[in-house]
Amino acid sequence: MNRLLLFIIFLIGAVAQQPMALAAEDSLQSLLEEVRKSRQVQQSRDQAREKRFLEQHQQRKSELEAIRQQLQAEQQRQQQLLVQFDDQREELEKLKQTHQQSTGSFGELFGVVRQVASESLNLFKNDLTSSRQQQDLAILEEVASSRSLPSLERLQDLWEIFLTRIIQSGQIWQASLPVILTSGEEQQEQVTVVGLFNALSNGRYLRYLPETARFVELSRQPAPRYQLLAKQAEQSDGGLQKLAIDPSRGAILSLLVASPTLTERIQQGGYIGYFILFLGALGSLVIIERVISLFWVGRRVKRQLKQEEPMENNPLGRLLAINRQHHAISGDALQKHFDEAILRELPKLRRGLRLLAIFAAVAPLLGLLGTVTGMIETFQSITLFGTGDPKLMSGGISQALVTTELGLAVAIPMVLLHSYLAGRSNRVIRLLDQQSAAMVAARTGS
Repeated sequence: MNRLLLFIIFLIGAVAQQPMALAAEDSLQSLLEEVRKSRQVQQSRDQAREKRFLEQHQQRKSELEAIRQQLQAEQQRQQQLLVQFDDQREELEKLKQTHQQSTGSFGELFGVVRQVASESLNLFKNDLTSSRQQQDLAILEEVASSRSLPSLERLQDLWEIFLTRIIQSGQIWQASLPVILTSGEEQQEQVTVVGLFNALSNGRYLRYLPETARFVELSRQPAPRYQLLAKQAEQSDGGLQKLAIDPSRGAILSLLVASPTLTERIQQGGYIGYFILFLGALGSLVIIERVISLFWVGRRVKRQLKQEEPMENNPLGRLLAINRQHHAISGDALQKHFDEAILRELPKLRRGLRLLAIFAAVAPLLGLLGTVTGMIETFQSITLFGTGDPKLMSGGISQALVTTELGLAVAIPMVLLHSYLAGRSNRVIRLLDQQSAAMVAARTGS
């Protein structure tokens, strides 16, 4: 109704503003008709809106009733679920207790299986055949990291993996695999894998790197005889064949690579070690000269004993020549000539022996000097860097031990050879004394 009044007022205002000519033409009757028509139109619109409102109200009322009924049904269902939840929780507690009682021994078994799988995984990763058994490693890792009881299938898989490893430990197989050489280059080579122990290629021993799944040539190979056996084993068509293997699966070969060579040992001795070796070389030259000289002197003296004609190439022959030269003198005078001749022969027979004795005495003293020097260097390292890193002290300790070893290695054989050479020269001197005494006795008796 308010809208209708506003409309009428608007029409009246509009009519009032029209020119006087339009007001004269229109009459109040036409204005009334217009108002009635507008009222009827407005009433019909209001009735339609009221009808739609009533219909929507009834529809919302029906939906509200349906929602209330659904809410009530859900509340009842909630109560039922709560009761069911309490019942199932009690049942679950009972099942847990039953499960703990029934799996008590299986829990211990599970712990053992996990431990074995973990230890075997760490062992098989460094195995020579791990590149061929990636699936086995995945199974072991799954069992080792599992938090639940292993299934029967997984236990059978573990049994098969261990049995396969036992069989592979006695097998030899060959394959073309990438090998990293000592120069750093990588090339395809025919690799022979001997069980779970060693890998060979062209007579060389290889080391397996599990991080890169590659075989690496050892920077230092074993003795040539072992390499020869490896090459023969690779070229063998079957049957029994000798072969040197590393039962520690590479540990011994790794120590072989880390152990220093003879040259490196000598270098650890420093200048004192080189001087000891220099003395040993000089002593060796003297020993060689003395051995050769006394050997020929001994042979010539033995040959002289078998004949009466004196020879000037040996000490005994020179004594016999003196005996013939002075055949008319007395025995005492002849003895003096013999003593003089023997004294002339002594420097030739004992030449170099005193020098050998000096070398044999000086060599261990030099070794002791190297020991003291090395220990001084070791204590200096301890003073500067402490005892946290043993490698810093290894240089001085190596020098101390190597020089002692070199000194003893030079002195011991030199002492023995000096005694041997002194004995040979003394035998020749005693023979000269015996022969000279016999010739003097023969002269005196006649």
